[in-house]
Amino acid sequence: MARSLICSMPTAFMVLLLAACGGGSTGLGPSPSNYTVGGTLSGLAAGLQVGLTDNGADSLTLTADGAYTFKTQIAAGGSYSVNVTAQPAGQICTVANSTGSNVRADVTTVNVSCAAQSLYAYVVNSGDNTVSQYTVGGTGELTPMSTPTVATGTSPQSVVVDPLNRYAYVPNLNDNTVSQYAIRSGGLLVPMSPATVQTGVGPWAIAIDQTGSYAYVVNSVDRTVSQYTVGTGGTLVPMTPATISTGTQPWGITIDPTGQYAYVANHMDNTVSQYAVGAGGALTQLSPPTVVSGVLPSGIAIDPAGLYAYVANQNDNTVSQYTIGTGGALTPQSPAIIATGTLPRFVAVNPNGQNAYVANSAPTGAGTISQYTIGTAGSLAPMPTPTVVTGQGPVWIAVDRAGQYAYATNITDNTVSQFAINADGSLTALSTPIVTTGVRPAAVALVN
Repeated sequence: MARSLICSMPTAFMVLLLAACGGGSTGLGPSPSNYTVGGTLSGLAAGLQVGLTDNGADSLTLTADGAYTFKTQIAAGGSYSVNVTAQPAGQICTVANSTGSNVRADVTTVNVSCAAQSLYAYVVNSGDNTVSQYTVGGTGELTPMSTPTVATGTSPQSVVVDPLNRYAYVPNLNDNTVSQYAIRSGGLLVPMSPATVQTGVGPWAIAIDQTGSYAYVVNSVDRTVSQYTVGTGGTLVPMTPATISTGTQPWGITIDPTGQYAYVANHMDNTVSQYAVGAGGALTQLSPPTVVSGVLPSGIAIDPAGLYAYVANQNDNTVSQYTIGTGGALTPQSPAIIATGTLPRFVAVNPNGQNAYVANSAPTGAGTISQYTIGTAGSLAPMPTPTVVTGQGPVWIAVDRAGQYAYATNITDNTVSQFAINADGSLTALSTPIVTTGVRPAAVALVN
């Protein structure tokens, strides 16, 4: 009877007497939970494995793409830190969203991406009509091949490697051609037959879609894009129509990762032309056909998810930043621009989608690379160390597919600056900070 009376007392007394009624909780909320940490693995080659740890203790070995979860859970409010401890042979795996704190739910976004380690690099030298050829060492340093150069046309301006690493293409500004090469054993470039294909007037830059099926060359003088299918053996075949119009003096071109849209930076009218890619690869103008950029836009890049676009504006020392909307049209972000160093020429995005880099050529002395983090809405924010030093006159920067190394061509002192990419995306000069090129190196491309 006494126990019954106690258990029927008003609620105000219950907290003090719950034990007498058989309760085991204070009634002040649920007990703290433990949460799992995991994500998705992608890109691991068959038969290989990658080792991970969380918080330096919980180890996990993955042997196939797909979802994964660490065995050890973490308490509410705890933190996690995931690192790669064993790389697969011939590949580099990187971790996105690798750390977090104050955890209040299961973590499923620690995504691990694996890609082939870069094997070769090609640098076009606009002053001596060559491509310098390099092997990429295990720690990222470039070493000239036994055949250090291969000839191009007159005044080559850029270079691109097809996504399947079979072919390389170089637009030649002063003879209105594209040099085309097969990539042979050991990375050596061998001219195709024919060795060149005709373009419009003043070819400057080239892009290839992600399937390796179509190629596009911007012609800076006649204000067009030459469009090609990639034929048998890699030779370029003009489409019908062979060209489509751009703005004034197009300098940069990029294709979005889905292969649905193309964008051209028009250097002299401060716009970006925007196109849809048709079923057969031909471009058609979007509506509106252009969007406004900063002053003298040059290089253009898109994040790997195809959500954001960035344009380096040479004469106002900014990067224009855009959101890619439904249907491919670009919309300026807020803010629409962000400051760079002096005379920005080219922009590159880390394959993990978390960082962007801008080559600032500077009129005299050493140049710089501006380094940024990419926010959740695509806006760029300078890193705590906003720039790193390069050689003189950096005009191009390339990041390897694994997001491990970056290379900037220095057109004034005939070098390439070499950097390691740290876990936070910042750049650190390699132990051999520069490598010599030919005369006036204008661009670099990598083979994975």
